[in-house]
Amino acid sequence: MMELFYSPGACSMASHIAIEEIGAPYEPRPTLIAKNEQKSEAYLKINPRGKVPALRVDGTVITENVAILNYLAKRFPEKKMMLTDPLGEARCLSTMAWFSNTVHPSFTHIARPERFAEDPAAQASVKETGRKTFYANCQEIDAMLKGQQWLMGSQFTVCDGYALVFYVWGARVELPMKELKAYSEFKDRMMQRPAVRKILEREQNVLLNY
Repeated sequence: MMELFYSPGACSMASHIAIEEIGAPYEPRPTLIAKNEQKSEAYLKINPRGKVPALRVDGTVITENVAILNYLAKRFPEKKMMLTDPLGEARCLSTMAWFSNTVHPSFTHIARPERFAEDPAAQASVKETGRKTFYANCQEIDAMLKGQQWLMGSQFTVCDGYALVFYVWGARVELPMKELKAYSEFKDRMMQRPAVRKILEREQNVLLNY
């Protein structure tokens, strides 16, 4: 059986949603960042980088959302969680790479400004710049969703759970997410999906009262 190591509210929600959508048996393994459990001796044996998510499959561990989401989509092709033509697959991977390499780090400037500046005064500037950059990225996601049901068009894919992560984060830091009409409508559609709702409830997500 697969085991998914995740922390509520973290980017691991993307993999948490995907594995639930697929419907395959798995064991959820909460690893609470708030309690620094991702740095525990036990967890570092699973992922020496001390980050979530991690997916353990038959003794082998896969880390990073992009890899986990790609693996799940390819292992369960009948679930159609990724576009399968070469161009469509490249679009999915490109979108997830952008999420991981650009959108996520822009939020880190808000949540962890001390990683980018030692001086508290400079940290305030890092945080404010991060808010502007992260919201600009959310506006780009909003534009990607205009006129479409899901990020890749009419087909729900592993990209969609990943996109929801950033809506959650924007809501958490009180950015004007509701002004992003297409993104907000997408969020409402996501919340109507039983698997997504289950994960939001398991993680006690901020969207449940948003």
